Amino acid sequence: MKIGLYFGSFNPIHIGHLVIANHIQQYSDLEQVWFVVSPQNPFKEKASLANDYDRLHLVNLAIEDYPNLRASNVEFSLPKPSYTIDTLVVLAEKYPEHDFCLIMGMDNLKGFHKWKNYEQILKNYSVYVYPRIGSEPGEWLNHEKFNFIEAPIMEISSTFIRKAIKEKKNVNPMLPDKVWEYMDGSSMYR
Repeated sequence: MKIGLYFGSFNPIHIGHLVIANHIQQYSDLEQVWFVVSPQNPFKEKASLANDYDRLHLVNLAIEDYPNLRASNVEFSLPKPSYTIDTLVVLAEKYPEHDFCLIMGMDNLKGFHKWKNYEQILKNYSVYVYPRIGSEPGEWLNHEKFNFIEAPIMEISSTFIRKAIKEKKNVNPMLPDKVWEYMDGSSMYR
């Protein structure tokens, strides 16, 4: 099975994440998309992260009605911070029957050469890239491993949602219903 891996903190998951994942799964050759919940991105501060299992739970709530979307906690047992190449190696060993690919926003291409073992990633994995405002493919445009996907441009961020929650703003329209219901009954991000 060909599976796209959508890595992120999902802190919290929002409708933008769902729109992108569903669109790429529906309009590409990917049979499933897995949300890989990252305990710690090496390029981000951990201080503002909600509990790993709370974020995983929110992802599972968000994708309940999407049969081709899955949640993965594979990075929870890996050393921190999480490096994509290490996760890919573990997944390839655990699921040799699957063909894994990466999904990333075009804004990540600018720093892609800074990723741990990025050459090994490109040697062994395809990368599906969705558009982001103000980002261009640059040197990667004609690289054989990059698939540039026409997808809706979503300008919603988890950072904005967390800030809005602290300011007691209504973020309901930006979250999947089940995620909103769970968060509204908890103290997450308050």
